[in-house]
Amino acid sequence: MPSLPADFKKRYGPWAVVTGASSGIGLAAAEQLAAAGLHVVLVARREAELRALAAHLAANHRIDTRIVVADLAQPAGLDAVETQTRALDVGLLVAAADFGTSGPLLDADLGAELSLLDVNCRAVLVQSHCFARRFAARGRGGIVLFGSLVGFQGAPRAAHYAASKAYVQSLAEALHVELAPRGVDVIASAPGPVASGFAARARMTMGQADRPETVARVTLAALGRGMTVTPGARSKFLTWSLMTAPRRLRVRIMGGIMAGMTKAVPGRAPRADLPS
Repeated sequence: MPSLPADFKKRYGPWAVVTGASSGIGLAAAEQLAAAGLHVVLVARREAELRALAAHLAANHRIDTRIVVADLAQPAGLDAVETQTRALDVGLLVAAADFGTSGPLLDADLGAELSLLDVNCRAVLVQSHCFARRFAARGRGGIVLFGSLVGFQGAPRAAHYAASKAYVQSLAEALHVELAPRGVDVIASAPGPVASGFAARARMTMGQADRPETVARVTLAALGRGMTVTPGARSKFLTWSLMTAPRRLRVRIMGGIMAGMTKAVPGRAPRADLPS
């Protein structure tokens, strides 16, 4: 498994902001950044989990931590991230907060889908704009945005979620080019199934899945080396399998995959939730 480059802290430190830090990929990324010597700002909704993680990282890696208890679906939560990090020399944004739904869009709760839009798109835009400006002013920095394999084509039974990830993928690709002359690295991470609490909250079932630690480490190690990374063996296999097919066929294949992942809850309204 690739490790973080020796100069990672010099390039992207001294502080990193990690959203969705109380579980899954965000938690794994925070642990690995702390191990590399970066101080971390941990952002999530669940204060108890954030405080416990902050204490753990500070004690085990001898780094400084801050917590920001914020709901990124709300403007106040986004404002809190900006204002509470303003005095810190932040050089890295890892936007790992995510919101998932599943099932036919006709059965969906529109309020939940709008919250998904706020977290997966609006929050990513606001934070990318805020931190890109800060990083460009200091002449160096990095932004990690999390798309998904489902963002490379439509995904029936996860139509809106897949669309939100297509937005993230496109945004990251463009920012990768726009910000490179300013010394800012941007990468889109497009994982496949990940063994975290996300699937249960979105009412999906998964078979084999990559570990959050693998996804986080491969993604962080790829920052500054490319535009998109597909972390994990399963992600690479699924990417290769799908990309060889015409887009129309890929949509149908993805629909079959999603039908299998959501068949445990037929006829029930999909549930959506923030993982952190």
